[in-house]
Amino acid sequence: MSENAVRRPTIVQVARLAQVSHQTVSRYLRHNGGLKPETVRRVEAAIEELGYRPNLVARSMRTRRTGRLAVLLPAPALLLPTRLLSAAATVAHDAGFLIEVVSVEGGAQERSDRAMDLMSSGQVEGVLSLTSLPGLSDQPATASGAAFAVVGQYDDEMRGIGELAYASVVAEIVEHLAGIGHRHFVHIAGPDVWSSARARRQVYLEVIERLGLTSHGVVDGDWSGECGYETVRSLPDSSPVTAVIAANDPMATGAVRAALDRGWGVPERLSVVGWDDLELGRFATPSLSSVVVDREEQGRVAMERLIALIRGGPEPEAPRLPLNRLVLRESTGPAPVL
Repeated sequence: MSENAVRRPTIVQVARLAQVSHQTVSRYLRHNGGLKPETVRRVEAAIEELGYRPNLVARSMRTRRTGRLAVLLPAPALLLPTRLLSAAATVAHDAGFLIEVVSVEGGAQERSDRAMDLMSSGQVEGVLSLTSLPGLSDQPATASGAAFAVVGQYDDEMRGIGELAYASVVAEIVEHLAGIGHRHFVHIAGPDVWSSARARRQVYLEVIERLGLTSHGVVDGDWSGECGYETVRSLPDSSPVTAVIAANDPMATGAVRAALDRGWGVPERLSVVGWDDLELGRFATPSLSSVVVDREEQGRVAMERLIALIRGGPEPEAPRLPLNRLVLRESTGPAPVL
């Protein structure tokens, strides 16, 4: 190496500048905790001033730790669970890990094979799979392999299953609307290939029958705002329908727009409820009643479980609230007298 070459700052230089021992700096880099706030401040200031970056390769050779985690996804997928991934990445970063998303073509067996390859490669400390894999379930790290955790709430196309597909909230929606006078309903369903859409349709029909209400149709929707718009736009002027339950927020938003274009007040003439609680619906006029699907909480718990398996720590807390829950806003109100 030439004399003019720039050398990487060392942990000893960081310790000298921070006026602590190199063991203290090493402890800080391992995120072991227990350091005084003033010590943390001095170490962080020294790292920033020197531009120090830990040598992860050398560290992994010494400690068998890489500071890296993998999240396994099927490829191609209809949708990417960006909210779940963002929450999981935040938890991982706060715990001192980097994550990489690994997309695997093929079916569940190919993803299972890839997961086992990663777990034995020494490149990552843990693997998180969003889909169930044959022969694999939660397992702690061993001397020869990484930890593995599975969410199991998505199918091979990344469509929600399990708790994400629970439709019991539909009964709560219909019961609430019936309790404030609504008797005539329309349901704008999602595509039948989605288990969540099928479940919502079934619960809707069951509760309508149980409560002696009237359904004026179940529309085969395509998740688009245009579908919601056309559904409400096509209702006769004399329609007794006063409540629309849509299987997602874009279709619900389309329904609201069609009602307003017809001069039907929302919720004075028509109440509308969506699903997913997208940010745009919260700030719309009127704000949209919807079902919260807490994918952030799902991502948090999944990543905390993986890190607990890696470190041999306790199980993380279960989600504080149900993943699916109804939030009422301005788009729903008492039934009008027609």
